[in-house]
Amino acid sequence: MDIYFDPEFLFFWQAAVVVLGLIVGSFLNVVIYRLPIMLELAWQAEARYVLDQQGQRDQEDQEGRQDQDKEDAQVEPFNLSVPRSRCAKCNSPIGILQNIPLISFLWLRGKCAHCQTPISWQYPAIELITAILSLMVFWKFGLSTDLIFALIFTWALIALSGIDAKHFILPDNIVLPLLWLGLFANLSGSFANLSDAVLGAIFGYGVLWVCFWAFKLATGKEGMGYGDFKLMAAVGGWFGWQSLPAALLLSSLTGAVVGITLIILQKNDRSSAIPFGPYIAISGWLMLMYGAEIKSLLAQLLSLNFL
Repeated sequence: MDIYFDPEFLFFWQAAVVVLGLIVGSFLNVVIYRLPIMLELAWQAEARYVLDQQGQRDQEDQEGRQDQDKEDAQVEPFNLSVPRSRCAKCNSPIGILQNIPLISFLWLRGKCAHCQTPISWQYPAIELITAILSLMVFWKFGLSTDLIFALIFTWALIALSGIDAKHFILPDNIVLPLLWLGLFANLSGSFANLSDAVLGAIFGYGVLWVCFWAFKLATGKEGMGYGDFKLMAAVGGWFGWQSLPAALLLSSLTGAVVGITLIILQKNDRSSAIPFGPYIAISGWLMLMYGAEIKSLLAQLLSLNFL
């Protein structure tokens, strides 16, 4: 549903979207850094519980575990809100004025205010990318309910790309809600009709699952992770099964180009693992913005090959 706004206020709305994108980008940096640590801590706690339940520790180990549990209980909680952000080098807390998206990085000249340790370029890059992509989404969808869905989709893909690039995981905490949100949006046919969306989710997962097992049976190696299946299912759930050939082609080509480039630059060798999630994310975002044009171009190329 479109929402009317006065064109005279277009600049205001564009500026508001950019500011919102910078703020969300700052939050996505927190998600990219903290969520993998939160998951690892949760996995460790679950592993300790299972081992305790199975009685696989002797009495001495059990007593040591109890002491460790007491120490863990005294440790400050770790989640997306606590503890406060700190410098990784000097552990100094980062104040509000030092946490203003993009501006603080420029003001501090890319260094910690206390110890002058360089700040990773990831932080301003994520903030700037989020702002630019958010503005592009606004230009595409205008003030509409679809804009809300499209922005959430974009932000989720940025977070997933950052996490997968660093840790080779695509957390269910983000991927599965993204899939359900796409199906929910398509109850009203926002991006695809619901039946096409459901089939897209099924085929998106199924195609990569088949590729995974074919590659594993042929080579004995795992070519991708189950998170990749789920993310492609989410893309199919947002844009329908018709989007999958283009999404698969785009993600494969992008991954191949980046992989070959890294080999040429000697950043990686042929055996080095490359996360596939960011390339699925890129293809998904391109389908969001230019899906009709991409599918039309692909259909034309295929028709030429069969002439």
